Amino acid sequence: MEGNTTTINRTPLMVVLISGAFVAILNQTLLGTALPHIMTDLEIDEATAQWLQSIFMLVNGIMIPVTAFLIERFTTRALFLTAMGSFAIGTLIAAIAPSFSLLMVGRVLQASGAGIMMPLMQTIMFLVFPIEKRGTAMGMFGLVIAFAPAIGPTLSGWLVEHFHWRSLFYVILPIAVIDIIVAYKILVNVTKQTFPKVDVLSIILSTLGFGGLLYGFSMAGDVNHSWGSPMVYVPLIVGGITLLIFIRRQLQLEKPILEFRIFQYRMFTLTTAIGMISFLAMIGGAIILPLMMQNYLGYNAVESGLALLPGAVLMGLMNPVTGRLFDKFGGKWLAISGLALISVTTFMFSVLTPETTWLYIALVNAARMLGVAMVMMPVTTAGLNQLPTQYIPHGTAMNNTMRQMSGAIGTALLISVMMNQAIPSEGLEGYVHGVNVSFFVAGVFAVIGLVLAFFIKNSIPGKDAA
Repeated sequence: MEGNTTTINRTPLMVVLISGAFVAILNQTLLGTALPHIMTDLEIDEATAQWLQSIFMLVNGIMIPVTAFLIERFTTRALFLTAMGSFAIGTLIAAIAPSFSLLMVGRVLQASGAGIMMPLMQTIMFLVFPIEKRGTAMGMFGLVIAFAPAIGPTLSGWLVEHFHWRSLFYVILPIAVIDIIVAYKILVNVTKQTFPKVDVLSIILSTLGFGGLLYGFSMAGDVNHSWGSPMVYVPLIVGGITLLIFIRRQLQLEKPILEFRIFQYRMFTLTTAIGMISFLAMIGGAIILPLMMQNYLGYNAVESGLALLPGAVLMGLMNPVTGRLFDKFGGKWLAISGLALISVTTFMFSVLTPETTWLYIALVNAARMLGVAMVMMPVTTAGLNQLPTQYIPHGTAMNNTMRQMSGAIGTALLISVMMNQAIPSEGLEGYVHGVNVSFFVAGVFAVIGLVLAFFIKNSIPGKDAA
């Protein structure tokens, strides 16, 4: 497989992978701003409309753990074209859907494709780039992962103001179709097929386990539900128990669907934990800040989206730079510097007042995102570099699954802290107090991540990466 890397033209391959990643991630954040328009047009209430967001995250989270199995079962080309095809068909159905139920079908197909694409792309990158260039490759990938969710709310805000909400899907569709055509022409098979047996019970357990936990946490992150609601604790209990059975089964199988033995590689485990903490801090800010700006400070959706944009642009531009720095110096000091920056700026968000300016929010968030760029992709790459080639599909699937989990947990935790710590009797200041406490909690997590970063070893590519 390593021999392939010299004959593959990497530039067009990167363009295909990055375009696919871009539409998949952009699609995740596009709908938020458009929900009120969809509710009016399709005559549905808020709780029903919210399912368009929840189902995407849920199906995505169910598909990701299964991708390691799919990568070992099918060729790179077949899997990528199927995933991208499913995404494109889902986008078309969503664009023309006359009813809510058909729109949901479209979202499920989109999420199925997107869930396979992300780990598959990372796996391909790790197989076609030599170890000393993986940081730069992942940095380019990180540029897209940063840009797409950030421009999503601003772009959708502008589109739904000037056009019909269906334009959101029509904008994505041509990119997906062109990507399929180019991939069909240039994509080569780089993954190794080991043809693992289809273990139906494992797939069911994985779906119930990861799906239950993701659903429970996403319900807890909904302002309409509390942790005491059966909609929250029932899926969490079912998901937790099923996941334990799933893990136990994977450890007994000779060829598991998802290989949990990769956690024996201590650096992979450590960097995965640090990545989860960074993602929790990032996603928390991305959800809490727009909520506060729109609900308490009187900004509209476009203005709150624009406040997050400088941070996203900075994070996007810095990802390739931090990727290059990683290839030269390794991940340890990048992660330490980045987490120190995330910690300081997160605590700066824990002293907000109703008079806090738009500029303060935009600048502090930009500095925070610079910190995230220094941590996310470098620690992911450092961890995956420690794994033998045959474990890389499992490593990328596990990494994406854990990130998905930390996003759901972070959102649920920080929103519930914000709601519970708000003091309605004190008016606006009381509500902003709840926001401050939630950022203080996120800051504590960032400090834990900072402490863990000091334990990173063997993070310089090509040196002792066993």
